[in-house]
Amino acid sequence: MALNFAQSPLIVARQLIGWTLLVDGVGGLIVETEAYEMDDPASHCFGGRTARNGSMFGPPGHAYVYRSYGLHWCLNFVCREPGHGAGVLIRALQPTQGLARMSERRGTQRPRLLASGPGRVGQALGIDRSFDGLSLSRPPFELLAPAAGVELACGTRIGISKAVDRPWRFGLAGSPFLSRPLA
Repeated sequence: MALNFAQSPLIVARQLIGWTLLVDGVGGLIVETEAYEMDDPASHCFGGRTARNGSMFGPPGHAYVYRSYGLHWCLNFVCREPGHGAGVLIRALQPTQGLARMSERRGTQRPRLLASGPGRVGQALGIDRSFDGLSLSRPPFELLAPAAGVELACGTRIGISKAVDRPWRFGLAGSPFLSRPLA
């Protein structure tokens, strides 16, 4: 089963919940995502294409990596067709593979703190700017379909100042690995 990234990030963000994301064999279950559209004032694409967000206007199924607050690398999956500018932010993982490597990168042994938040995801997976624009269907990335259906929860996005009322944050219902509970 393959994901179709050439569609709305609202659809892709929901579908990603329960998939396993690995980067060089390190990662886990995707338990939280956020969707961003080009006409969304909270999106990096809202003002048009720039050197920073160029990958988000590229082909679907590729990575868009940016630095948040000058500190944390964040991983997004590009959606829609080239030129549109849409994506899904990977907000949290339930660590399942490469825990020792994640713990080393994050400086903690607590599984809950390894990848609960987009900056933590980036650090735990070893993401940096060099991953920007890479295909999600080739190494170092690997996406594995869930073995069974998942129960989805929905809420408003967090950590933004515009369009905060949009219910475009999705998570695995009841997961203790979410960055914050879904309301």
